[in-house]
Amino acid sequence: MRVVIQDNYEKMSKWAANYIAAKINAHKGYKPFILGLPTGSSPIGVYKELIKMNREGKVSFKNVVTFNMDEYLGLPREHDQSYWYFMHDNFFDHIDIPAENINILDGMTTDPVAECERYEKKIASYGGIDLFMGGIGVDGHLAFNEPFTSLSSRTGVRDLTTDTRIVNSRFFGNDPEKVPAQALSVGIGTVTDSKEVLVLISGHNKARALAATVEGSVSQKWTCSALQLHNGAIIACDEAACGELTVDTYKYFLDIEKKERL
Repeated sequence: MRVVIQDNYEKMSKWAANYIAAKINAHKGYKPFILGLPTGSSPIGVYKELIKMNREGKVSFKNVVTFNMDEYLGLPREHDQSYWYFMHDNFFDHIDIPAENINILDGMTTDPVAECERYEKKIASYGGIDLFMGGIGVDGHLAFNEPFTSLSSRTGVRDLTTDTRIVNSRFFGNDPEKVPAQALSVGIGTVTDSKEVLVLISGHNKARALAATVEGSVSQKWTCSALQLHNGAIIACDEAACGELTVDTYKYFLDIEKKERL
């Protein structure tokens, strides 16, 4: 596992965007680059940087196929809190990606199980995901894989915890009851099958989750800890998120990744 520590959220976002762009640009051959993407507040800075790079001609998404991590069950695309809406508003509508290359779970499906199976098969049809970017919750959940979700889980229906609904209620008029109780989400196994996983962790409120990801035992309680078993896992974080790391761990990664500091 790599842990790349930057001074602040802005530098963390810029580093992650540069890393993703470099991977896309280095990709050769007739097959598209397969990119997994998250929603939420964590990746917004990365999306802004990638949009800027795209407009400057530094990276193109014409040969990129994307798969999003999750979608609320029961929200139509047009709802301003659907993840389909979020992704188009914050990213897809501002870059040169073909519409047919965008894959997002259908929150209005009448057969959630079949929709999740279809999603897994489509990922497999491309030979898997080259790079999956993600963020984690304060309880360490990756996508909507809440604590105690199987670390070998695949795409499926997830029940959202009260804590998650409370945290997300800021987007629903601060009313947790307006937050959907279920979502469709890729599994931990879906994410860790990717060739690389790049997880963004920022802010003091994510400090426990970062420590559990890097230093804790591998456990279903902290689904983020599954990244310890992945040979291509990278954590991009800011100084604020490092408050719970032991001094030795913090100094080790500052030293080993010093060339990556912006």
